Amino acid sequence: MEIKKNPVVALENYSKLFMLMGLTLSLFIVYLGIEYKSFDNNNDLRNSTSFVNLDLDNENIPITRPPEITPPPEPQQPQSIMDKIEIVKDEKKIIETLLKSTEVDERDAIIIKDTRLRSDIVEVVEKEEVVEDVAFAIIEEVPIYPGCTGSREERKNCFSDQVTKHVTKHFNAELAQELGLSPGKQKIYVIFTIDKNGDVANIMARAPHKSLEKEAIRVIDLLPKMTPGKQRNKPVGVKYSLPITFNVE
Repeated sequence: MEIKKNPVVALENYSKLFMLMGLTLSLFIVYLGIEYKSFDNNNDLRNSTSFVNLDLDNENIPITRPPEITPPPEPQQPQSIMDKIEIVKDEKKIIETLLKSTEVDERDAIIIKDTRLRSDIVEVVEKEEVVEDVAFAIIEEVPIYPGCTGSREERKNCFSDQVTKHVTKHFNAELAQELGLSPGKQKIYVIFTIDKNGDVANIMARAPHKSLEKEAIRVIDLLPKMTPGKQRNKPVGVKYSLPITFNVE
């Protein structure tokens, strides 16, 4: 009969444990080797330091100096003009010619020998300065409507009031009803000129219907003769615009 080992005494059962212990021991030894520090001899370190210092003391460092700056040369003084001028003696004689004066004495009479020149003389006639019509708003002296007095502003307001009263009195308001215009406000724009004689001229009108334009021109043409407006103390034509508004029921 085969004899068997006691399982407690058999080392095969502890093989893994032995292997782990061996690995742990080897790692510990490697760790000690890594952490081990070695130092050089103090005498050697001192000798090396003194050697380095000795070299530094004996080293010759060149002295650097800034470059010398030479001053620019002094500018030469320009040669004067008098030094360049050379005096040359005249070798030729110059004959001077006397010039006769062309001035005429005011006591001497001018005689025209050729009578044909007289026909070439044209008399110049000064043309009268033409002043265009001036707007009523900027005229220096506004036209005077008959019966208006006072200052410039008073005469200006009186002129506008009298023209408005004249249009309201003479305009045929029933004409708009007869033309069959649409209900509401209707406007007629009238522009006319009070010429330098004080008469009404150049009447123009714009309205929704031709008949209204003719009526507006007829009414403005009935305005009385006025004192003309003045610009720079001269009678001039004055433009005046008048809007006529009325309601159509």
